[in-house]
Amino acid sequence: MKNILEYDVKILLAFSEAITGDKKLFDWLLKNGYRELAALSNSINSDREAFTWLLNNGYPHFAVLSNAIDGEDLAFQWLVKNNFSFLVVFAEACRGKEKATQWLRDNKLEVMIKLASNINEVIEKQRRDYYDPHKMKFNRS
Repeated sequence: MKNILEYDVKILLAFSEAITGDKKLFDWLLKNGYRELAALSNSINSDREAFTWLLNNGYPHFAVLSNAIDGEDLAFQWLVKNNFSFLVVFAEACRGKEKATQWLRDNKLEVMIKLASNINEVIEKQRRDYYDPHKMKFNRS
């Protein structure tokens, strides 16, 4: 299981942009041996198929990270239980928690701050879109 901190900074920056919808960088990740990051970017964007791919292909910690970013308590508990303490801090930073962001800053993890900021923007947009009455889908009876 590869830890997110093991990736080169350039790869993490490409991943960060893929999360925000940059199709070219998403495709680059897929074609250059970073399928797990491409799947994680889609999982963060609520793609259940990508989430399942992560679970079934040796990246359960990334699947659970996606759920922790969404604020699921069981996901945080799983990360703690399985000693993914950095991912707990990172998920909190992605949710805009200042204490976690400060921890990243104190540890000179600027790329992770950028990544967390981009993820936070994506999840905030998802929330706004979900509650936007002009974008809601209603079932017809």
